Amino acid sequence: MAYDTDFAERIRELLAPLPGVDEMHMFGGLAFLIGGHMAVAVSGQGGLMVRVPPEETEKLLALAHVSPMVMAGREARGWVRVAAEAVKTKRRLSSWVTRGVTYVGGLPPK
Repeated sequence: MAYDTDFAERIRELLAPLPGVDEMHMFGGLAFLIGGHMAVAVSGQGGLMVRVPPEETEKLLALAHVSPMVMAGREARGWVRVAAEAVKTKRRLSSWVTRGVTYVGGLPPK
């Protein structure tokens, strides 16, 4: 399944004011990187992948429409998958994008 290009455009609009945003095709979707770190990605399976502080992963998984991100059969701590229905509004999408941007903004540049 290809990623949703309209969804990617909504994320581009949110990230447009930020310096140093790069895009990269990854995992069958489109990743948005800041300082070389992937903050969020439009998933080819639908929905949004978000980078989060690893210690917050379990708490976030208790939220509706949030599930673990699984890569190569393993759960990726520090990442969550947010279902498309949970980010239909600009406010909700912005909240998740901001969460990913804030986390990677605290990491040293690559």
